[in-house]
Amino acid sequence: MAKDTGHIERISGPVVNAYLPGARLYDVVRVGDARILGEIIKIIRNTSVVQVYEDTSGLRPGEPVESTGMPLSVELGPGILTSIYDGIQRPLKVIEEKSKGVFIARGVEAPALDRKKKWGFNAVVKKGAKVKVGDVLGTVQETELILHKIMSPYEGRIEAISSGEYTVEDEIGTISFEGKKHQLTLMQRWFVRRSRPVIEKFPPTIPLITGQRVIDTFFPIAKGGTACIPGPFGSGKTVTQQSLAKYSDTQIVVYIGCGERGNEMTDVLTEFPHLIDPKSGKPLMQRTVLIANTSNMPVAAREASIYTGVTIAEYFRDMGYDVAVMADSTSRWAEAMREIGGRLEEMPGEEGYPAYLARRLAEFYERAGRVRCLATEERYGSVSIIGAVSPPGGDISEPVSQNTLRVTKVFLALDASLAYRRHFPAINWLKSYTLYSGSLEEYYAENVSTDFTKMIKGAMALLQKEAELQEVVQLVGPDALPEKEQAVLMVTKMLREDYLQQNAYSDVDARCELKKQYQMLKTIMKFGERTNSALDLGVQLKRISELKVKATIGRMKEIKEDKEFEKLQKDVETGFDDLLKR
Repeated sequence: MAKDTGHIERISGPVVNAYLPGARLYDVVRVGDARILGEIIKIIRNTSVVQVYEDTSGLRPGEPVESTGMPLSVELGPGILTSIYDGIQRPLKVIEEKSKGVFIARGVEAPALDRKKKWGFNAVVKKGAKVKVGDVLGTVQETELILHKIMSPYEGRIEAISSGEYTVEDEIGTISFEGKKHQLTLMQRWFVRRSRPVIEKFPPTIPLITGQRVIDTFFPIAKGGTACIPGPFGSGKTVTQQSLAKYSDTQIVVYIGCGERGNEMTDVLTEFPHLIDPKSGKPLMQRTVLIANTSNMPVAAREASIYTGVTIAEYFRDMGYDVAVMADSTSRWAEAMREIGGRLEEMPGEEGYPAYLARRLAEFYERAGRVRCLATEERYGSVSIIGAVSPPGGDISEPVSQNTLRVTKVFLALDASLAYRRHFPAINWLKSYTLYSGSLEEYYAENVSTDFTKMIKGAMALLQKEAELQEVVQLVGPDALPEKEQAVLMVTKMLREDYLQQNAYSDVDARCELKKQYQMLKTIMKFGERTNSALDLGVQLKRISELKVKATIGRMKEIKEDKEFEKLQKDVETGFDDLLKR
């Protein structure tokens, strides 16, 4: 393909106007003598407006601009997992070597996938087989945890294919369709702004088990669902997302650091390679892709990092895997759009954000879902998107938070006051909500217990009652309340400290299975019911609070087996029975 060439006309921060006849919208271009990367976002006659993904300082009008003739796309194939990329899918390790230092040199080019490494390809189709787009041609054992499925990018008849050791560019076979022959390799390219087609999208009826009790019990996220985690500085957004990445029941994790502060992203880059996957005992990086874009990197690359991450997620979803995308933080992405919109002299919307902010957020989150993948065989996968939002001062009335709330189904409100009290996860149970509860009730009834949903509603009612009583307590003190209401405060304290709080440093308590969550909640609610019954029979609350089983309940986080919970629940019954006999 002949490449269109032109020259720079005007420069305004990360936006460059270039004379580039014949160019197309969203084509990737190389700008200036340094050949820095950019993308055409607007065309006015023969002038292309280019969003540049690197620093534009030093560029001058008249320098050459060359179009690659292709939209922004990512390389997909063996070697993605364990990689750490920047926002436009350049491997940071390779860039560091080429830049000869810790700062990324401008215009540095590096392929996303290693061109020299050979992979063992095992063909699963034979010569003469008819295949459709998405059908599996063969497999590569990419890491110890993940089998990488090589999917056909074309429809047609297999002319030749063979197992063996190949690089991502080597020909593994050929396919013909309507007289045209196409070369098959281990690698393919996808455009990042176009979502991958699917056969069918399913309703959210399976929960994404995160291992965090406050989420799984009270504010569940569906597999293939969307959630947002807003919160002020220091409330634990990044820590919560890292816990979800580590403990959620997904096979692949795509972690997008979208404009994070450098120290936060550094923590992710240094900690993730050393984390151990609790399910397999292998390094978590064997099923993780990291995309790093810090707040001191060019703003334009933030938008690209979001699309790069979700496209990689769709690729693994099409293999039949459940994928979790962690976007931290979408507020920085919106700020980048606001800055570019200002440079383009667009009409601003609320608080200076572009008028299309809501549409862009909706387009991103709607790429989540549990689907039947594009293939002849029945293959199912999911992409769950969990986005952190950083509202200034924790004020969620600002546009990014409000537009995110309109399109996501779960709202996990982080509370700085809980974080300061060392209550983690610092999710406020009175401000958060989920819209998936109704569709997940059947799953809980079949896989956990028929009374789990009823128990959850009862616990939430107690927590809401506690909030009302706390207003009275602040005025007159707890001793002025009737014993029934003092009992509510005692039980809700157990709920808060013994159930909602989790210890991330404990091997047993860091992740809690659904059945254990049920048993823990059942124990506390049983204690609450027996307390009310005892009070009705004239037993003093002070005597109930002195029961030994109450202290045992406080240590139930460390219990591992169901039999121990059965014994604990019997101890609750025995303790109250003995109390009533006295």
